[in-house]
Amino acid sequence: MKSAGKFLPVPMLDLARQYAPLREELMEALAGVLDSRQFILGGAVESFERAGAAQLGVKHGIGCASGTDALWLALAACGIGSGDAVITTPFSFFASVSAILRAGARAVLADIEPGSFNLDPDKVRAMLGSERGAGVKAILPVHLYGQCGHFFPGFGQEHGVTVVEDAAQAWGAEWEGVRSGGLGDAAAFSFYPTKNLSAAGDAGMVTTQNDEIAERVRMLRQHGMRRRYHHDEVGWNARMDGFQGAVLSVKLKYIEGWNEARRAAAARYEALFRATGIAEAGPYPQHGLVLPFEAHGAKHVWHQYVIRAPKRDALREFLTARGIGSEIYYPVPLHLQEALSSLGYKEGDFPEAERAAREVLALPIFPEIREDEQQAVVAAIAEFLS
Repeated sequence: MKSAGKFLPVPMLDLARQYAPLREELMEALAGVLDSRQFILGGAVESFERAGAAQLGVKHGIGCASGTDALWLALAACGIGSGDAVITTPFSFFASVSAILRAGARAVLADIEPGSFNLDPDKVRAMLGSERGAGVKAILPVHLYGQCGHFFPGFGQEHGVTVVEDAAQAWGAEWEGVRSGGLGDAAAFSFYPTKNLSAAGDAGMVTTQNDEIAERVRMLRQHGMRRRYHHDEVGWNARMDGFQGAVLSVKLKYIEGWNEARRAAAARYEALFRATGIAEAGPYPQHGLVLPFEAHGAKHVWHQYVIRAPKRDALREFLTARGIGSEIYYPVPLHLQEALSSLGYKEGDFPEAERAAREVLALPIFPEIREDEQQAVVAAIAEFLS
């Protein structure tokens, strides 16, 4: 699609469209923090914790400094530490594994499903019965791109392991009617500025139904203090600041509508791509595209809309030349990252993750994206494949 003789540019994300109508409400909320002078934790954070937990249907929400801190806090509060092993995916952001290592545990990887990109439960079961899987105390499934991994209900109890959800990309996502954050023993959320529910900086949250886990998270995020200047164990400075609590409290009122707008945008992409005839059944692309899907039992919140494409890198260059944003999440699987070579894996160990890394491409999707922008994206891809 062209506009005034030129290609219609489409941003990967346009936060200005979200912030403009909220400006006065956000400024008022930030002024409230300034007036209260509760810059670290405080009333704004507590208000968000209560409202966020209620929206997710969990007993406890504990705000913290980042999604990465939330992962470590959740693992540590669940008693994961030295001598333990945790199974997670090789196809995720670095923090999924680095948080396990920071907790003092050993990261064990299992391959993904080619369709959902989430951990393959059968591969996890096989790993639990293997020599490398000895000592596994927890599983850390990643709800990648906004869709819950199907480890629920009962997987943890069935296998005698703790389940800690990496729900960084999945605020509001559901599995069989239960929202992310309440599917495992604990969960970690990120509010990085590009997330569906986003702060104006770094921030995160741990959720749990368990009183003891919640109490430990609150203690660990403040240097191991239950009482001021009395340190029961070595924790960390992982507190949410008041400004982020205020911003998130405002945005929380709109997130369900924004998620529904993302779902509508994903449905439009599906219809537009299928109308072009370039969508293929998959799971791997041959000449056209393999589209993402919503698994049976899931409610996808479409943090990312990720296709699988042949000649992915050439396609991305083609889109960039036309001013159309895209991103690769993730170009290098975790087991092939130089910093994680000590895990002892090699190329070929996780073929599904490695193939996904060569084929995935995230297309523009955000609540305010226009239909003509989506048409431009689809038209450009169809032109590339013609």
